[in-house]
Amino acid sequence: MKVIAVNGSPRPKGNTYQALKVVCDELNKEGIDTKILQVGNLNINGCISCGRCKDGYCIHNDDILDTMINEIYEADGLLLGSPVYYSGITGTMKCFLDRLFFASHGRMRHKAGASITIPRRSGGMPAFEQLNNYFLISEMLVVSSYYWNVIHGGKPGEVLEDSEGIAVLKNLAKNLSWVIKMKEATKNTLPAPEPYPRSWMNFIR
Repeated sequence: MKVIAVNGSPRPKGNTYQALKVVCDELNKEGIDTKILQVGNLNINGCISCGRCKDGYCIHNDDILDTMINEIYEADGLLLGSPVYYSGITGTMKCFLDRLFFASHGRMRHKAGASITIPRRSGGMPAFEQLNNYFLISEMLVVSSYYWNVIHGGKPGEVLEDSEGIAVLKNLAKNLSWVIKMKEATKNTLPAPEPYPRSWMNFIR
């Protein structure tokens, strides 16, 4: 069992990394393997909705990004973390997630997912919702804690001083571990439901 964490910050060892590591360390104690992927400092082209990924090929053809995406598709859970820019996630993180989820074609379905946002002061909730929207449209199992997963810090390391935020993240790790283990334990006795046939339409007449 494995969880991939994605660091959307341009700072590899900043507050976003520290917040993700808090959760990953707790998951490791629960017997869940983890890996943190650093994407926030990469030069990632955004999805252009060309549809080529339906053939298993992205028009941008960036090998590093493709390797990361495949690691996520193979994992049991996904943990997303982003600093807050103008009440939203980082631009690089959005480019990465747009391509990851658009190309997934059902491979994210019923994976466990959780997200964390790290504002200095405010704006964490809109960014938190932005991350969770990727999970919800992909039929993922969204894992929560006893408060929203928003932890505060400005200078690197300050998130570790947010005692309530740390407690929220450690509790999140316990819930995330439980969901993954429960899914693993019941995979043979309670198989996933077949998706209901989808109907497509738009609102232009």
